[in-house]
Amino acid sequence: MNPDRQAMLSSGWKSPRKPSRDITAPRHDPSNRISKPVRQPPFPSNSVSNSNSNPNAQPIGAAGSGSGSAGAGKYLTQDEQSELFVADEDKFVLKQAKKKADIRVREARAKPIDYLAFSLRFIDTDRDIFDDDDGDVEIQIPAPETLLDALNEAQLKDLEEDIKSYHTLESNRRNKEYWAALLALCGDRRQRLKPQGPEGRAVTSVASDVDKILSPKTLEQLEALEKQIKAKLQSDGPIDTDYWGELLKSLLVYKSKAKLKNVCQAIKAARVEMLRELDPKKAEALEASDGFAGMNLKLTPLSARPAPRPVASAPASQSSTAPPPGTARFASTSNEDFSQATKALYDREVARGVGEGEEIFAAEEAVSSDLKPLWADKYRPRKPRYFNRVQMGYEWNKYNQTHYDHDNPPPKVVQGYRFNIFYPDLIDKTKAPTYKIIREHGRRRGESFAPAGKEDTCLIRFIAGPPYEDIAFRIVDREWDYSAKKERGFKSSFDKGILQLHFQFKKIYYRK
Repeated sequence: MNPDRQAMLSSGWKSPRKPSRDITAPRHDPSNRISKPVRQPPFPSNSVSNSNSNPNAQPIGAAGSGSGSAGAGKYLTQDEQSELFVADEDKFVLKQAKKKADIRVREARAKPIDYLAFSLRFIDTDRDIFDDDDGDVEIQIPAPETLLDALNEAQLKDLEEDIKSYHTLESNRRNKEYWAALLALCGDRRQRLKPQGPEGRAVTSVASDVDKILSPKTLEQLEALEKQIKAKLQSDGPIDTDYWGELLKSLLVYKSKAKLKNVCQAIKAARVEMLRELDPKKAEALEASDGFAGMNLKLTPLSARPAPRPVASAPASQSSTAPPPGTARFASTSNEDFSQATKALYDREVARGVGEGEEIFAAEEAVSSDLKPLWADKYRPRKPRYFNRVQMGYEWNKYNQTHYDHDNPPPKVVQGYRFNIFYPDLIDKTKAPTYKIIREHGRRRGESFAPAGKEDTCLIRFIAGPPYEDIAFRIVDREWDYSAKKERGFKSSFDKGILQLHFQFKKIYYRK
């Protein structure tokens, strides 16, 4: 035996025992080792202490900002969360207001504020491209200043409130300047329409001189002159403060006109560029003009409120072709019916006003008729008068149920029409007027040629005997509800010289 081994055994040394191992445990394999990285704490210790001291704090990621890992350690206080929520809410309300304005302009039932908002969409960088339509660039819109000059004091007051709403909600710098300029011009126009006292007449007497001084100047020159006038007013020298103060007020108005002119030039350039891709000839014609149409467009009366009763006046002479006072706004042609019987029926219908969810409907279409009526030589043809309403409401389909609620409703859609057309002087009263639906381009009932997100339209043509011409309107082509419900049912009658056609479209019910 080895002497060393014998010495170890004699000294009582024993080999160490292996630790006991669970035979059901997985076997240790040094060649298949899995290592996990050391997990770092999500926030520094000072951030944790701050969050504990402020129970209302919340991470940005939880507030929906989507800042990612870069802002994982940042928190929003309750006030900051409220500001963020209000800002998102304002963006949503502004987007819906612009979308409603676009729809009303496309359907030829726009209010003055709708034309102003629609003009801005061509240079609006915040607009949704999915709301664009190829035909928008060809829609005739009036110039902003021309539109303001065509309104009276009451209409300007309502328009001023609408402009303030857009100016408050807008966050884009150029858009905000556009609405601020319109607000200044609207206020100046209202001031000019008010009756003036002696002081006002004195200022008006030198208005022509002020126009000669300020009108040819550019925006940069006006800004430089504004600084000079303000410095002169703040100086201690002897000056006529009334004169320079009035000059400063006029300068601010001309400064707003210059800003609006720059925006209108940008709108025109954008429209020309868009139209050049569709029709180069029309683009050249638009580029040669000022880019806007005249005030020969139909404006929907203020909001959707009932139209005022026409003022009673003495009957006009038989030789006069001008419409009676108070009816010129609805007169489109010289052969319109202005008889006393028609006026009485019209006044009675106007007095009923416009109900909730209704708007005045005047989307009249030109009737194409190459043949002259057989009775045209015997009776003078006249166009019947009408007072129609369109019923608007919300459609709660699956998409709208997902993206909107009753506090933030979707844009309104057409749900029905109420036609009231007056035929008090029919020669043959035994034959009631009729109507027929005309679908263009060979489209049949139930077929749809409209792109996704749009609705097909058709013409409804009303036909009567002498001395009345045919009249047509463009309506949404959907299936009618012929039920006999009291409030929203179908009604087609001719009584006491009034043709009434009231109908709503069939409702589609969606499960929530």
